[in-house]
Amino acid sequence: MGYINNNTGYPKDLLASRAIIKRQNYALIPPDGLVKNIIPGFDNCDITILSTPKLGASFVDYLVTMHKDGNNLQGFGGKDLEVFVYVIQGEITAKADQQSFHLQTGGYLYCPCGVKLYLQNMTSSSRLFLYKRRYTPLDGHQARIVSNHVINLENIHYEKMDNVFVQDLLPKELGFDMNFHILTFQPGASHGYIETHVQEHGAYLLSGEGMYLLDNEWIPVKKDDYIFMGAYALQACYAVGKEPLSYIYSKDCHRDVEI
Repeated sequence: MGYINNNTGYPKDLLASRAIIKRQNYALIPPDGLVKNIIPGFDNCDITILSTPKLGASFVDYLVTMHKDGNNLQGFGGKDLEVFVYVIQGEITAKADQQSFHLQTGGYLYCPCGVKLYLQNMTSSSRLFLYKRRYTPLDGHQARIVSNHVINLENIHYEKMDNVFVQDLLPKELGFDMNFHILTFQPGASHGYIETHVQEHGAYLLSGEGMYLLDNEWIPVKKDDYIFMGAYALQACYAVGKEPLSYIYSKDCHRDVEI
């Protein structure tokens, strides 16, 4: 695979990439080749835009590296947008309007629509998984601010299997039109069947490696890869190697399909 010489901008080998882009269907975006973006409000930050409506998603995912004094003091989200931040590595102060939360690796914060998210890096470098989506309201129900750490969450046996676990990061309530989960496969574990459903996923691999089935194509994946799974894209996973394969992913839920 081609890569960039750390000392210069010149390639050291033939240009190549593991990336696969199938708009409206699925995508694999590895860390090699990620492009930095300038987004108003983010200072001293490197930001990569991952899934967007241009790819086929109803949401936007970002990978953010906050350098020393990195911050967003302008606010992110608000109005009819719900936003979510997960700390992949590092230590930050996150605010939901005026409520302040100290988040370390594995910590997260959800802000419902109308509530802005503010970020301040508290160490030399922090890496964040950031999400935004237009909220779909439901009469009589509403979402609320949620912050926690994955160490506090129950590990639930996924589909009654003893080597696959899921953690629910947000409440399973009708006020929430989406959720975040962390799915963990022990080495050699897999999905119990190939899934086909209307829900979309944006998934960031936190650890391990494996083979992921995307629209009947088996694709090698590993830590720091990002996967977009569109509606009805066939999907399943095998974990390989010596450590668990784990990824955090979003899922739209609790709403009927509009026609």
